Amino acid sequence: MRKTGCIAVLLAWGCSDPSGDADGDSSGGGSMTSAGSASSAGSTAGSTAGSTAGSTASTTMGGSSGEDTGVAGDCTIFPADNPWNTDISGLPVMANSDAIIASIGVDTGMHADFGTEWEGAPIGIPWVEVPGDQPRVPVSFEYPDSDPGPYPIPPDAPIEGGPDADGDRHILALDRDNCMLYELFAAYTDDGGASWQAGSGAIFDLRSNALRPEGWTSADAAGLPIFPGLVRYEEVVEQGAIHHALRFTVENSRRAYIHPATHYASELTDENLPPMGLRLRMKADYDCSSYSQEVQVICTALKTYGMFVADNGSNWYVSGAPNPMWNDEALHDIDNITGAAFEVVDTGEPIVTG
Repeated sequence: MRKTGCIAVLLAWGCSDPSGDADGDSSGGGSMTSAGSASSAGSTAGSTAGSTAGSTASTTMGGSSGEDTGVAGDCTIFPADNPWNTDISGLPVMANSDAIIASIGVDTGMHADFGTEWEGAPIGIPWVEVPGDQPRVPVSFEYPDSDPGPYPIPPDAPIEGGPDADGDRHILALDRDNCMLYELFAAYTDDGGASWQAGSGAIFDLRSNALRPEGWTSADAAGLPIFPGLVRYEEVVEQGAIHHALRFTVENSRRAYIHPATHYASELTDENLPPMGLRLRMKADYDCSSYSQEVQVICTALKTYGMFVADNGSNWYVSGAPNPMWNDEALHDIDNITGAAFEVVDTGEPIVTG
């Protein structure tokens, strides 16, 4: 298993997001390992694996250049019965839930790894919406379990942390016309965007529930798509509701994954460590009424849809998209929510490959 999540200088302790977060803290971000298997274009993520309970919902996408505009589209972010969109409030609790929560940090507070900007760089993982006829450009990959290009990446596509940043350097491009999602990790260009180099990349058909092949990564450690799990301004503030699961990171994960994840990112085998794709939810009786309206919306989503372990990074860091309209002070209320507010739900047996 090889590290692919961060530049080499950061790998000694994990991964740092140099762009900071809502605090201006630089301890967030994530790291990932890659299994290095051959790939084919258009492999997809999402699955109906595991039980689901309650109603389902699908989300529409809108916005460009990493800023949510609230523009709704005909293309949903995966089908309504996809795990990202399913209500898991009625699923049973995993037998070793308490031990897993303790391994992440029962008294450790959450953190909004998104917001406005810090030191001139947007806080969070940006994204860009591209038209169906966006020119495709070649992308060369370090790791072979990547979907080959070309990818519809604009020359000025927003890069996580900014164009000169180190770190994960994700690029997310949404093609709403064709209902496709393109994601790159560790993306660089030295010819003005005529071609790109990346650590890994994945292409997702947003109309499908198919998984990526077993053991394959994506632009994320777990083999999951990134965009569907982001907290976005248009949902939280403009719509007042999030209808999908969220994405978060843990410092120590287990050498296993649970569908819809397809890739592990650790050599640790302790069964009380979280595998990639593990799903947590906020306890139904946890009281969020004293928090900001923004955090109350996030709490409701966490009680209904929960969140997936998607990458190695700082414990309890929840991912989102940057937006200059975020109220960073309001988002800080999430820091008061500790691991004690969560439980692990049973969505299937962990899988180990390799």
